[in-house]
Amino acid sequence: MLVLAACALALVSPLLAGRWPAGLLLHRWRWPLLIWAALAIQVVVVEVPLPGELAPVLHVMTYLVALGFVWANRHIRRILLVAAGAAANGITIALNNGVLPASAGAVASAGIESHTTFANSAVIDHPTLPWLGDVFAWPAPLPLANTFSVGDVLIALGVLLAAWTGARQLDRHLPSRSKDTSSNDSDTSINHCPMTGPPASGG
Repeated sequence: MLVLAACALALVSPLLAGRWPAGLLLHRWRWPLLIWAALAIQVVVVEVPLPGELAPVLHVMTYLVALGFVWANRHIRRILLVAAGAAANGITIALNNGVLPASAGAVASAGIESHTTFANSAVIDHPTLPWLGDVFAWPAPLPLANTFSVGDVLIALGVLLAAWTGARQLDRHLPSRSKDTSSNDSDTSINHCPMTGPPASGG
């Protein structure tokens, strides 16, 4: 949830400066259902009890699906930074049996309690690539307190840079529109001026 909130804030950040992310909003995305499918599967993995080793496998698959979306849209500037973050998370999760290893200090700082269902991030013994795990914390009692990784930072930064690439001023067309309106009003007033001519001669 923390990473999603960070990405959402990154997307709307140009609006806070009087700009709008035209490069992203006007782009025709390829295979957009992939990213929604990845998010939906992650929700199921975390919130729904699943049998056996299904949850870890599905967790890894969500990153493969997300990377498929990124690859399909690789021509978008800055999206490769998002791909690097997703790859860092996905590889680390795959090497740790479907779990992103977390730092005990980060978990304690965020005030995270143990899950009754599958934990997509957890403190584990002898993790592989522990520095790519959830080693940072957005501490409690701040809203959305949670842990996050280097990959999460890259994803949020990539979304931020992509949102600002091609951003346009919200009012950049207003002056020309106003000028055109004034010009049209002037033309209209000229066209509607009554025609005057020489006075008619007396009979």
